[in-house]
Amino acid sequence: MLVAAAVCPCPPLLVPEVAAGAAPELDTARAACADALGVLAAARPDRLVVVGPAAPEGHGAYPEGARGSFQGFGVEVDVRLGTGQAPENARELPASLAVAAWLLERTDWADAPIEGLGVGEPLDAERCIETGREIATGPDRVAMLVMGDASACRTLKAPGYLDERAEPFDAAVARALGAADVTALKELDTELARQLKASGRAPWQVLAGAAQDAGLSGALLHESAPYGVGYLVATWS
Repeated sequence: MLVAAAVCPCPPLLVPEVAAGAAPELDTARAACADALGVLAAARPDRLVVVGPAAPEGHGAYPEGARGSFQGFGVEVDVRLGTGQAPENARELPASLAVAAWLLERTDWADAPIEGLGVGEPLDAERCIETGREIATGPDRVAMLVMGDASACRTLKAPGYLDERAEPFDAAVARALGAADVTALKELDTELARQLKASGRAPWQVLAGAAQDAGLSGALLHESAPYGVGYLVATWS
């Protein structure tokens, strides 16, 4: 059963070495993420499932100990998902799960075993929801760290350029996450999310499936769009 969830954005810019001189601009978002992880720890779960967007080839499970790197962003920063030892043939973490691993390392997470799940963006809503149900099935007390950004079309300089639909879309997602509104997340417009480059759509719908009968309450801790991309931090407990 799902006992707690934290929702965080996943830009590699959260890692100060990647952001370089712009690092202070995301200090507030980093602090909110740390607070959200504190809620997960306080729930004392039996296991933590980290879910994040991935390219289709990165879809699937990642074991504890799987490694990731930010070398592709020009910095020598390596991370590991938890403290376990992954098999030698384990795939490298997708960027979203590498950011999650970095956040967990900052909080010295040692409260429960960790497993990762990369979710391919094309995955349809019903399959996302079913995946969430599977995560929450069983007697274990499960917590989820759900990574993903809102729209990338909030300004002219945003990665997806300006789209007037982006701000209301992000506002609706923020309301749903802040209220732990499972139905609203399930009903997100998949095609609109794709057009707005909202990488969090599939992970949020996985969360909705896991939380279907959990009776959790939500809190929105952070909402911003500093580079034309929506960043949201929320907790469910």
